[in-house]
Amino acid sequence: MNEAIMNQMKNDDLVLKVDNLTVSFKTPSGLVRAVRGVSFDLKRNETLCIVGESGSGKSVTGRTIMGILAGNAIIDDGHVYYKDLDLCQAKEEDFYKLRGSKIGMIFQDPLSSLNPIMKVGKQLTEALILKNKMTKAEAKERAIELMKEVGIPEPEKRYNQYPFQFSGGMRQRIVIAIALSMEPEILICDEPTTALDVTIQAQILELINKLKREKNLSIIFITHDLGVVANMADRIAVMYAGKIVEYGNSEEVFYDPRHPYTWALMESMPAMNQKGKLNAIPGTPPNMLMPPKGDAFAARNKYAMKIDFEKEPPFFKVTDTHYAA
Repeated sequence: MNEAIMNQMKNDDLVLKVDNLTVSFKTPSGLVRAVRGVSFDLKRNETLCIVGESGSGKSVTGRTIMGILAGNAIIDDGHVYYKDLDLCQAKEEDFYKLRGSKIGMIFQDPLSSLNPIMKVGKQLTEALILKNKMTKAEAKERAIELMKEVGIPEPEKRYNQYPFQFSGGMRQRIVIAIALSMEPEILICDEPTTALDVTIQAQILELINKLKREKNLSIIFITHDLGVVANMADRIAVMYAGKIVEYGNSEEVFYDPRHPYTWALMESMPAMNQKGKLNAIPGTPPNMLMPPKGDAFAARNKYAMKIDFEKEPPFFKVTDTHYAA
């Protein structure tokens, strides 16, 4: 591991550092450039929110950290440092030790994370028995405790039920309980509220915030909706076409956004005092088989200048904690 980065992680109390990560996918049509030179870090007990439209590279970044990229993925360049391990060079046995016990992940659709023909209690206790070497009785007791922690009513009764007997919000609570069963240091939440209605979304977000405080978690929260992260984020990374285009703490990004894409995301958020038509971002994201030559957002940006179609804008330092391309 790079000695300077190791020293920085010790000094800044960092738990994870992503450095110039570049990921592509092989397809019959060519290479899809999904993530292009992404860099960020995650500090202890903070929530970093990665925001952007579908296809911006958010989930690919999260899956790279977890070591669950698809078989046609290629890590072209970069590093992901967790303590003294570069996850871009890690072997499957390294990830087996890390997944769950050090880094956990929650996905968008809870049904994709749950076995539909296995009782939820069994799904909760399986990892506890295998990895923590608990007895079945100890694992059941811990599973019921976890169900209480995530707000499942009558956990002793519901322990023996199947996923289809739970509502969407309750299924997501079970998924969170499974992720927390190994007491991870880092929790990656990949669009965990998208499939839920608004009132249930608020409950799940509140639950994640509560668990972060109680368990001293560091969270990477991936979403396409800036409004979702308003009360969650300590820092925000805005992604577009595989790149981070703005990076700062939540106050800076919400109250002093500098990139036109961040402006567009803010303008497309509905407000309580909304009058007239809601603004939408014109056009569509670029085809990442052939990434644009200049600024990827230029074709959709009403403020774009000629140079934006020819050269990529550099990252400017707005403050010590706020950067924008």
